[in-house]
Amino acid sequence: MQRILIVEDEPDIAMVLERDLAAEGYTTAVARDGEEAVRRATREPWDLILLDIMLPLKDGFEVCREIRRARIRTRIILLTARTQEAEKILGLELGADDYVTKPFSPRELRARIKAVLRRGEEEAVNVYRFDDCEVDFDRGEVRRDGHAVDATPLEFKLLAAFIRRRGKVLSRDQLIEAAWGPGVFVTERAVDYHIINLRRKIERTPAEPRFLQSVRGLGYRFDG
Repeated sequence: MQRILIVEDEPDIAMVLERDLAAEGYTTAVARDGEEAVRRATREPWDLILLDIMLPLKDGFEVCREIRRARIRTRIILLTARTQEAEKILGLELGADDYVTKPFSPRELRARIKAVLRRGEEEAVNVYRFDDCEVDFDRGEVRRDGHAVDATPLEFKLLAAFIRRRGKVLSRDQLIEAAWGPGVFVTERAVDYHIINLRRKIERTPAEPRFLQSVRGLGYRFDG
């Protein structure tokens, strides 16, 4: 199911949005202020963010700016009671994909969400982005800040396996089958060695990985 982060400090509005989107089959969560919104948007995988502009601690414009500065490309729809054209343009210039003016009908919002998600799928069918990285499945290439990373074919296969099952723990046996192939004998230490090398190429701080997480006693999980 597609995951939507609702950033809204008004409890009644947040509750209505949660119920309506859940009925449409989306998985949702709510952030109540701008700081929580930035934290969750940059640390968890989302398909779309519904972002209210009037928020405590940081307003929606600043939240949008920080998300894009972190090179997070999750789709963003601004929810605003402001009708001035200049403010709508500002939101789009900061990286929002669309905006909906309050009060809005649930039907309109659902249509906007579907359109934005569909547009994202059409634009990035074979390229997956997280932080400053791009994984181009058609070219078999990993890029950081637009520059190709010297990833080995084995590392690319490992990263592809993580991305395709992001958010789920993969055991070393599952990683061996995905990258080396079924029936191939590979030690667990060899898997760990390649994970360390992969972290050096995709993590800003490899010793404190943000995306490629170790899950003690189980394996690894990709939180991109």
